[in-house]
Amino acid sequence: MATTTEPRRFFPGLAAPGGRDGQAAVLAGTTDLAVVAHPDDIELIALPGIAACRLDPDRSFTGVVCTDGAGSAPSPGASEIASPGELVERRWAEQCRAATIGGYGAVIGLVHPSADVLTPEGSEVLVEELFDLAEQCRPANVYTHNPADKHPTHVAVVAATIKALRRLPSGSRPHRIIGVEAWRDLDWLPDDEKVRLDVSEHGALGLELLGTFESQLEAKRYDLAASGRRRANATFASPRHPDDATEVVVAWDLSALVHNADLDPVRFVDATVDRFRREAVEGWGRWFPG
Repeated sequence: MATTTEPRRFFPGLAAPGGRDGQAAVLAGTTDLAVVAHPDDIELIALPGIAACRLDPDRSFTGVVCTDGAGSAPSPGASEIASPGELVERRWAEQCRAATIGGYGAVIGLVHPSADVLTPEGSEVLVEELFDLAEQCRPANVYTHNPADKHPTHVAVVAATIKALRRLPSGSRPHRIIGVEAWRDLDWLPDDEKVRLDVSEHGALGLELLGTFESQLEAKRYDLAASGRRRANATFASPRHPDDATEVVVAWDLSALVHNADLDPVRFVDATVDRFRREAVEGWGRWFPG
C-alpha cells in the first residue's frame, strides 16, 4: 500500500476557492477537525464543533472520513443500491450533503476499506495520511472516536489519529482532542474526567445532519438514537440537581496523549477504566463489608 499525500476525495464548502491552491487554503483555515471511521460518524460525534463553527466566522470545520463505508449494510428499502461500489458512492454523496448543511469548510474521504485500516501496514498508511492533513490544518480542536468504543474500526481510527498528532512539532499540536461516544457511551467515566458539551440549541441541526444518510436510516435510526443519547446525557448527569441543559455530548479528554508523547496510551486507558472499577466496587462494597 502506498502513502498518498493528497486527499483522495475533497468536497469544499460552497464559498471555497477551487483547485489545489483552494484546497490548501481551506485546510489551512481549519480550526476544528473531526477524524472518523465512516460516513455519518462526523455527524454522530462532532455536533459541538460543527455548531460552534457555524456560529463563529473565525472558525472553520473540516471532517476526515477514513474508510469507504462499504462494510455497512444498506437499508432494506434502498433497492437502488445494487453493489458495494454503489453504496460507497451513495454514502459519499450523503456525506457531501451533510457537509453543505453543516457549513463545513471541507470534508475529505480517504476511502480505505475497513479491513485495511485494521492491519499494521494499513494503519501506518493511515497515520501518514492523517499526519499530512494535520500538518496542513493545524487545528485547535480535534474530535474523534473514544478508545473504549466497541467498534474495532473506530478504535483503529482513534489510535491512528493519536499517532499522527504526536508526530507534529509540540507547538503545532491541537489544544484539545476529545474522544466522543458512539458504539459505547461514556457515562461510566468518572464525573471529573468527563467533557460535557452543551448542544441544547443544536438538536434540530443534529437531526438534520444525520437525516441526510438515508442509506442507513431505514435499518438503524442513528438520528433518533443520537438525539436520545444527548437528551439522556443531559438528564442523567446528576440525580440531585435540576437539568441545566436539554442535550449534551459526553466525551473523553485525550489531550494528554498528544501533549505528552511519553504517556503510554494503553496505561492511560487502563488507569481510567481502573478508576471507574474502584468507584463501582467501593460503592457496592460499602454494603458488603468484608
